[in-house]
Amino acid sequence: MVFKRLLGSLGVGGPTVDTVLDPGAALPGGPLSGQVHLKGGSADFDIEHITLELIARVEVEHEEGESEGGIVFERFTVAGGFRLAEGEERAVPFTVTLPWETPVTELYGQPLGIVLGVRTELAVAGAKDKGDLDPLAVRPLPAQEAVLQALGQLGFGFKSADLEYGRIHGTGQTLPFYQEVELTPAPQYAHAVNELEVTFLAHPGGMEVVLEADKRGGLFSGGHDALTRFAVGHQDVRDWNTEVDGWVRQLVEHRAAYGAHGGYGHADPYGHHGEHHDGHRSGPGMGTAIAAGAAGLAVGVAGGLVAAEVVDEIGDAFEDEGEGDEG
Repeated sequence: MVFKRLLGSLGVGGPTVDTVLDPGAALPGGPLSGQVHLKGGSADFDIEHITLELIARVEVEHEEGESEGGIVFERFTVAGGFRLAEGEERAVPFTVTLPWETPVTELYGQPLGIVLGVRTELAVAGAKDKGDLDPLAVRPLPAQEAVLQALGQLGFGFKSADLEYGRIHGTGQTLPFYQEVELTPAPQYAHAVNELEVTFLAHPGGMEVVLEADKRGGLFSGGHDALTRFAVGHQDVRDWNTEVDGWVRQLVEHRAAYGAHGGYGHADPYGHHGEHHDGHRSGPGMGTAIAAGAAGLAVGVAGGLVAAEVVDEIGDAFEDEGEGDEG
């Protein structure tokens, strides 16, 4: 028995774990439910805890260039303190709440190239087994979808989406990274803007929308970045096309003076991105385009990465992630 327990702690003859998430994409700030399926090993084992870790593949910019790595951005202990008998099968249901700033991985059911995962850690008899790893799908909040739909109807096109390690100063950001959705300019702004980047920072009371424009240079001046932010409520009902168009116009017209007024729907001055540099890499293999349609922003995958491939690569994306990445 002692020998069996020792082998179990080394992963030989120990319990197995398989986490099954409920079908459908989750919402930022919303519930994530599922079941952890356990099957007993070749002996009885004490299950100290079952912990779920939320992991994201994040781009990090540094002096040598740019690299990608996995980072744990939330942990939930969903069960523990029980004995799993030899060969016993048990299902442990769970419901946890996602962070409000959880990145969006899909739009209208189509992947954006963002890789998130749920890893199940099983602590058995003093040993930890990282166990199961499952892809996590997250759809946008209504206000996020409304802003993206308005941008699409205004003529902006989807270019790429990624997760950047760092912080946006002057905002209420809580996670150690932020999501950028990069858009090609609408025709009416193509003369002034190379690219528009959108970041959503949701919280229980609403959402900050951070806009950054890579502005074209003139005959006697170089291009530069201009950025600003706006606040909206989760249940706001607005003429989103007019509202968002006003945001973009205000951003494009911004120069040295950021002296705007705080509050909902108005620009608010703040510092530059932390850990933020020019030249972002797009998602791996993304050949995705977003076009405006009658239903708003519609996503089409054009010869690039399909959903199944995003799922298949998640293990490779996180295999080098270590405990030290949590900070």
